[in-house]
Amino acid sequence: MLPEIEKLLVLQDRDQRIRTLKTELKNAPIERKDLEVRLAATAAGAEKAKANLRELEVEKKRLEVEAQAKRDQINRFKAQQMQTRKNEEFQALGNEINHFEKEISKIEDRELEVMELIEKAKPVLADAERAVAEAKSRVAAQITDLEAKIATLGETLNTIESERAALTEGIDEDILDQYNRLFVSKGGNAVVALEHEVCTGCHMKLTTQTLVRVRGGQQITHCEQCGRILYWTM
Repeated sequence: MLPEIEKLLVLQDRDQRIRTLKTELKNAPIERKDLEVRLAATAAGAEKAKANLRELEVEKKRLEVEAQAKRDQINRFKAQQMQTRKNEEFQALGNEINHFEKEISKIEDRELEVMELIEKAKPVLADAERAVAEAKSRVAAQITDLEAKIATLGETLNTIESERAALTEGIDEDILDQYNRLFVSKGGNAVVALEHEVCTGCHMKLTTQTLVRVRGGQQITHCEQCGRILYWTM
């Protein structure tokens, strides 16, 4: 194998690791945002459960006040009945009393429904709040791990980038330029093996002339299909 090929393979390994590290560092804020979004969704569920319970309790209080107001009115009607001497007026007050008593009955029925709903809503809220507490603890730990991972990735990246500078020494500038362009355009695989007369980069069969040049190992040879730099493995 040509010494240049050996150097390029080592360089390519470092460049692939650099590429992976940069991708992970780029994705780290996205991972953190995803954790925060999931936590916010859990918290929103608890807030919704809390709002639902609060609305039911407000309605229960309103119904109690409304029912008491009608009871007070009934008491006033009864007091008026005791004072009136007119039969028509007495009957009219009696009709009002009956009407209000029916309304109170409807209110009390609704009160019972609301009380049942409140009893069902309380454990739902408790479960939601427990889920939020667990999610906060879990997300906090995950974010701590993520921050540690980011720090480690950054240190590793700096080390490898320093190594890369030294690895380019001794490589012909034109060959290095070809390699750099191919690495970018070919998804990180600029130098690939020749296996069974096929380029492992594009998986196309090579011509006999190209096969001979690659196996001869005397010059840098490119795949005539994809342009990648080829090397032969025994």
